[in-house]
Amino acid sequence: MERICYIICAWHGEEASIRPLPGDFVIAADGGYQAAAALGVVPDLVVGDFDSLGYVPEGVPIERHPVMKDDTDAMLAARLGMERGYQNFVLVGAIGGRLDHTIANLQTLLFLAEHGAAGILYGDGTVATAVRNSSVALTGTGTVSVFCFGPPATGVYERGLLYSLTDATVTAGFPIGVSNEFTDAPAHISVETGTLVILWSAEKEALPGIIKMR
Repeated sequence: MERICYIICAWHGEEASIRPLPGDFVIAADGGYQAAAALGVVPDLVVGDFDSLGYVPEGVPIERHPVMKDDTDAMLAARLGMERGYQNFVLVGAIGGRLDHTIANLQTLLFLAEHGAAGILYGDGTVATAVRNSSVALTGTGTVSVFCFGPPATGVYERGLLYSLTDATVTAGFPIGVSNEFTDAPAHISVETGTLVILWSAEKEALPGIIKMR
């Protein structure tokens, strides 16, 4: 399995379950420093403007940025991870809380996909990943939703779910992929041209297996 860059964001829900291995890199994004402590994880780097945390941590490597900047703290962390050569990212605490922050984190997920990296967001019992001109196989229970982000996604296939799609065009203006359901068979979702964001329900205990699967 390839090395993983974990980005721990400010937490708004239940704790996650992550197990960084030797060679992985953990970045706490601003308020994510406190979330990392709650998870029992010592970050390799803390990055941000520290407006959420309210203080600059001591005894840990930090990279401080001005409050007035274009990147969110999570995006800063993603860029730093890519600069260090990581191509697999897990953003913990990235879904839930403020809706604008969740959308911003989804855009960070798209940024990773556009730059050839694989990413997973987790928070409040939901996992999200992005597929760009590619495919992904998933297993799980409960609901799974597929959305187009950006120009129309063409050649979309959904197999192994309750509702299937065959060579479909999915647009950002119509939620045809919302609230599908897993079945007993593995789900396979692919897109020939375009980018899909896939969200599904998952308990925190399932996160290590999902990370390994991606």
